[in-house]
Amino acid sequence: MAKYQQPNMNNLMKQAKKMQEMMAAAQEEILAMEFEASSGGGAVKAVVTGDRKLKSLFIDPDAMADGDSEMLSDMIVAAVNEALVKADETSAEKLGRVTGGLNIPGMR
Repeated sequence: MAKYQQPNMNNLMKQAKKMQEMMAAAQEEILAMEFEASSGGGAVKAVVTGDRKLKSLFIDPDAMADGDSEMLSDMIVAAVNEALVKADETSAEKLGRVTGGLNIPGMR
């Protein structure tokens, strides 16, 4: 019968500290990133930051020429949402590398 070995607490603490440092570095990297998406064949382009803030929005003047504000509004929403999805996916992928796929609350 095998004896139960208690985990070495010093090793566990070192591993936890290293994971915290790696997580902080990954979060910093994500915050420095920008994510761009477009809609309407490039008529609208949105750029969001790693902390999910809209940084810039480009609207081609031709997209406003026909006066269809509802279509323009839809294109803006689509571009912004797609850029946010890219930010979320990249964040999940980078943080997932650090956590080994563990879902840690509050981390995106």
